[in-house]
Amino acid sequence: MANLLKNKEDQEVRIQKPSWLKVKIPGGKEYLRVKEVVEERNLHTICSSGKCPNQSECWSAGTATFMILGNTCTRSCQFCNVATGAGEEVDVFEPVKVAESIRVMGLKHAVITSVDRDDLPDGGANHWKKTVDMIRKKNPGVTIETLIPDFKGEWQNLDPILEVKPEIVSHNIETVERITKNVRIQAKYWRSMEVLKRLKEGGIKRTKSGIMVGLGEEKEEVYQTLRDLHAQGVSVVTIGQYLQPSKKHLPVKDWVKPEIFDEYKEYGESIGIDHVESGPLVRSSYHAERHI
Repeated sequence: MANLLKNKEDQEVRIQKPSWLKVKIPGGKEYLRVKEVVEERNLHTICSSGKCPNQSECWSAGTATFMILGNTCTRSCQFCNVATGAGEEVDVFEPVKVAESIRVMGLKHAVITSVDRDDLPDGGANHWKKTVDMIRKKNPGVTIETLIPDFKGEWQNLDPILEVKPEIVSHNIETVERITKNVRIQAKYWRSMEVLKRLKEGGIKRTKSGIMVGLGEEKEEVYQTLRDLHAQGVSVVTIGQYLQPSKKHLPVKDWVKPEIFDEYKEYGESIGIDHVESGPLVRSSYHAERHI
């Protein structure tokens, strides 16, 4: 059983990390090469901004998840480490920078995400389209996964994504319905489900979503979320342990054991989801090249 540690100052209960959440120390030739490309080209990655525990593994394998539309999100989700504030000026050269970086890295599968840009009239949708178009122009044969926002439910902003048809389009549900309001203050559970439904109906063959656990959800609620995702035609689901980025963020309520992640995977695939990537350190883009 996890060892509970009580902070006397703020009475906040914290739980000691279990041994299965150990991560690799960054290093290696390939890791340094990816780091150099990212820094030289002034690129944003969710690997760094989101404090992803798999950064070492992915960068050492020569892959990275690029984050477009700046490094500041206009939303303030209680689980996310990305900076919150007014949206930055959109870099019109960013599509070229990202496409060129993918070429230099020699990637066969590219993963792109973005901050939420509720300040922009189209939520950044047309910048998304330009980025995908430029990646394909400079990297023929590369497959693309896009992890998009909900565009506040303004469905016309999905059209640019549907026009360019990335091989995988992902939108994360993040958590179960009951605690969505606490975890994703400016998002809605069923609005996210509608995003996934519309993507499928719009001709995206492979849609994807992700869930974090350890936020106080019940096992049956995770099962229900998997059923809801399957009902929207979602092909791939990732399930990982929530890790608290800082004291300002939501605390971890529970360290989910590896065998429970195995149960989630088995259940999701038993109801018809093509692939469930489930484990303590799994994140949205973890092993993304396998999901194609």
